[in-house]
Amino acid sequence: MGSEYQNLDSIKIKEFEKRYDEIVEKGLKINPLLQRVKKRGRVKQTPPRNLLVRLKDFKTETLRFMYDFDVPFDNNLGERDIQMTKLKQKISGCFRIIEGAQRFCRIRGYISTVRKNGGKVIDAIQDAFNGEPFIPPVIPPNNM
Repeated sequence: MGSEYQNLDSIKIKEFEKRYDEIVEKGLKINPLLQRVKKRGRVKQTPPRNLLVRLKDFKTETLRFMYDFDVPFDNNLGERDIQMTKLKQKISGCFRIIEGAQRFCRIRGYISTVRKNGGKVIDAIQDAFNGEPFIPPVIPPNNM
């Protein structure tokens, strides 16, 4: 990572966790548990209540980016990976043949891999045409 910070100090983490808990609890008070109308079955809750319960139950997972700086704050990278395929599909209406879709995905995957590894896309494309494609480093399973 290019940042000078590699982690937050424990005091800062505790402050953020406390604020997170306060916000979730305030939200739960504003969105109380719905009361049972029928005699059987689970009571269906509102979408805000369900979200707040998940945020409370999965606090560690939600704040993972704060504990581990290798985890991105959002999932925009994953969304961007699929965005071009959907845009191409929207503009063209569809891929005419399966081979065209496969080629498009192969090229987009190559570009995405180069970007994720900090490489220059234009250089990687040129290298691919010269018979020396970019190959990302292999991370041993015990380091994952």
